Amino acid sequence: MSGWYRRIWRWHFYAGLIALPFVALLSVTGMIYLFKPSLDHWSERAYDHLPLAGPARSLDEQVAAALAATPGARLKALEWRTDPQDAARVLLIDQKGTPLRVLVRPDTLAILSAGPERDLTSEFVKRIHGELLSGDTGAVLVETAGGWGIVLFATGLYLWWPRNARGLGGILYPRRGRLLRDLHAVTGFWISVLALFFLISALPWTKVWGGAFKQVQAYSAGALSRDWTTGPASEHAHHMHELTGAASSAPEGFDRVAALVPELNLAAPVLIAPPGPMSVNWTIRSDSQNRTARTSVEIDPEGAVVHPRGFADKSLIDRIVGVAISAHEGQLFGWVNQALGVVTGLGLLTMSVSALLMWWKRRPAGVVGAPPAPDRAPRMGSAMGGLVILLALLLPTLGISLVLISALERLVLRRIAPVSHFLGLEPRHAEAH
Repeated sequence: MSGWYRRIWRWHFYAGLIALPFVALLSVTGMIYLFKPSLDHWSERAYDHLPLAGPARSLDEQVAAALAATPGARLKALEWRTDPQDAARVLLIDQKGTPLRVLVRPDTLAILSAGPERDLTSEFVKRIHGELLSGDTGAVLVETAGGWGIVLFATGLYLWWPRNARGLGGILYPRRGRLLRDLHAVTGFWISVLALFFLISALPWTKVWGGAFKQVQAYSAGALSRDWTTGPASEHAHHMHELTGAASSAPEGFDRVAALVPELNLAAPVLIAPPGPMSVNWTIRSDSQNRTARTSVEIDPEGAVVHPRGFADKSLIDRIVGVAISAHEGQLFGWVNQALGVVTGLGLLTMSVSALLMWWKRRPAGVVGAPPAPDRAPRMGSAMGGLVILLALLLPTLGISLVLISALERLVLRRIAPVSHFLGLEPRHAEAH
């Protein structure tokens, strides 16, 4: 076994220690979030097709009732419903920048539900997936784990690469005698492209990488896109920006503007935003999870449609990111997109469980069971060194954690004999993998 193979094997092992717990959690929450539209519909199903005691009141009255029930809040938009017997979904924002969702009964104007949008099941799942319910700190941890996930797959593919193979067993399908190892390696091969896509397409959302990317976008495109945010602090800043443009009172005209929605043929859900401090026009826009289907139009005071804007009107960077995000969320090309996401999530869970079982089966007593270190550390060639530096620069949190872990191992852990033994840092001969 070459020294390079041993070193990469060890990095694969350590990348697994760092990333796999996160990979398992993100796989489960990611698979759930693929079905966000269905999940949102299911969670609010009790407020649809209500048996009304009388005729539905006007949309203006329903919006006014929601505002009256939440003193101090400003009006963002009303979600357009095809069935007038559905509870009105009124979107507000309070003075702290917290988005609120108020559901109003159409006939009596009773408030059926009121609370922060983050209380929706899909939003709770999203917060676990993106920040571990821990704000910016959790977002950085998820970003770091994603970087190590990329290392995990890159090193895993190197270890999987056929060397003196006899047949396709263990390469394209598991062998009976080495089921755990082959299940781990073969599954990784089959889902590698999808898994790397999901890891890379998540980068625009991240706090460090995504924040830097949006700054580059600002210089290149001249404006920041508002289709996505980069961490909890960025999301809060976005909501505070929305607060400045929200209406302080409920204007009349929702029924008139809503009557224009069917002929626009926008992808659901469709939001109707009233004039605010920054504009005299109404806005009708699609808030579809599929960014490529999002279109918005403005309605001037005379009722004419002006300033239509669609996906094609965005900058090239916005369109690339929009396609990637839509595919990441499983909404770009329907159920097939969702199915590929589920296959990837199940594959990642299979790899996580098989890795845990392999480690548990092989680990020697009293040590963590890391692959043995090479007797002599192989020299890093210029190409490999350049690749490591490039990866560290492209993924800042990965680069910082790599430097910290390497320094900790070299300067501290190797000098403490019990710890060095437990982590398997002493060079020793290894059996074939």
